[in-house]
This record gives sequence, structure tokens and C-alpha cells, in this order.
Amino acid sequence: MQITREQWKQALLERYTPEMYRRISGGSVAIAGLGGLGSQIAVMLVRAGVEELLLVDFDRVEMTNLNRQAYDTTHLGRWKTEALTEILKRINPYLRITLKNEVVTEENAGKLFQEYAILCEAFDKPEQKAMLVNAVLEKCPDTVIVAGSGMAGYGSANEIVTRKKMRRCYLCGDGGTELDQNTCLMSSRVMVCGAHQANMVLRLLLGEESP
Repeated sequence: MQITREQWKQALLERYTPEMYRRISGGSVAIAGLGGLGSQIAVMLVRAGVEELLLVDFDRVEMTNLNRQAYDTTHLGRWKTEALTEILKRINPYLRITLKNEVVTEENAGKLFQEYAILCEAFDKPEQKAMLVNAVLEKCPDTVIVAGSGMAGYGSANEIVTRKKMRRCYLCGDGGTELDQNTCLMSSRVMVCGAHQANMVLRLLLGEESP
């Protein structure tokens, strides 16, 4: 069944006020990293009504991704940017999505994200996370970062929280539990952290700055 843009809008207006719809649908969000965090964040934001996304990743879908990421077996071997776009457009076919199949570096981060008011950091490694946050805070003065740190393992989901670390940076997670040889990646806990990030993005779009 093919829905119209007006039908999509009316469905959201049954859940939101007109002003909420205007703010959310008019928002544009960048997501750096389309794995366990980024792919799920994207799905949640699109279901909420965000209509413009920048998706950045350099990787392809692998079997080991399927335990916590939004992909399925039909996406194996495909670029994550393209596979995720397919998933998202099945939810809302009228999305405006920009894809970048490239590695994010300290040198190109400013150019990639400077046009976006909100960036979701969704990388795997702590050093990549730190590089991106520092580069964007320095080179993108109008961009707010919503980052994730500490969602590995199967500890209590209640330990995952959202904190405002500085004026343009929010951090979601337990702040400590990272992946190592003795710590698993469990889809439920990763998705809780992703939900915190998506929820903070929506709060920012609606003008709320407190975590």
C-alpha cells in the first residue's frame, strides 16, 4: 500500500499538536555511524516524524551486526547507508536523506556536519567518539552533539541516563561499560541507549535543552 504525504502528516497529527509536528518534521539530523546505535536511532527518529537525515558510515552489513542493528539477512553485504535508507523509506517514503559512504576524520568532520543543527554520535570505539566530539565542537559552532558512551553488557538498563556535559554536548549511557573481550553487546541495552539519544534529539527539536 502506497501512502500519500498528506496521509503520513495526518497520522502524526493524531499524536502531536500542529506545533510539535512542525518542529519535528522540519528538523534535520545527522547520524555518524549506522551500527547498533545509529541504525536504531534513525528508525526511531523517522517514526517520530523527522524528515531530513544525513547518514554517514563506511561499512557494509555483516552477520555479526544482526544481533543489535536494524538490518536483516536481505541486507548482508550491502552498504549500511543504502540498506538503512531502504528500511527508513519503508516507514516514510517522503524522507529527504543524504548518504555519505566515507570515514569520518578530524579533517573532514567540520565539512560533513556544519550544516546540521544536531549530530548523533554513534561510533563503536572510544577514540573515534572523542575525535568526533572534539572536532565538531571546534569546527561546527552551531551544532549540538548527542553522543553515546557505556551501553555494553547486560547490566541494569536503569543505569543508562542522559547527561548534559556542556552547552552543546549531551552524553547518553552509563558512562563506563564499554566492549572488551569479557563484555558482550546485548541488543536491548544498546537500544535503550539509542532510545535515550533519539529522545534527546526530539527534545532539542521541540526546544527543550534539559536532559
